[in-house]
Amino acid sequence: MSKNSSNKLVVPNAREAMNKFKMEAANEVGVNLKQGYNGDLSSREAGSVGGQMVKKMIPVRTARYARADRNAMGHEVDIKYIAGITV
Repeated sequence: MSKNSSNKLVVPNAREAMNKFKMEAANEVGVNLKQGYNGDLSSREAGSVGGQMVKKMIPVRTARYARADRNAMGHEVDIKYIAGITV
């Protein structure tokens, strides 16, 4: 079986930081990760760790407010902005 993984870190020193981030995310969702191999995790547990990591990496911000309608005097319009912030 050949290793054809595209899961490579761009910054070589980032592996340690990503491992720390993964352990923090696992702790937040109540999954007991250990250093090294974690093949005994269920798919649900592994997915919850990955989901928590994504949730923290890509927050979505929503702002909602009302402003005066420019076309009808005395009326208001609801405005909703959704912004995805990636780091």
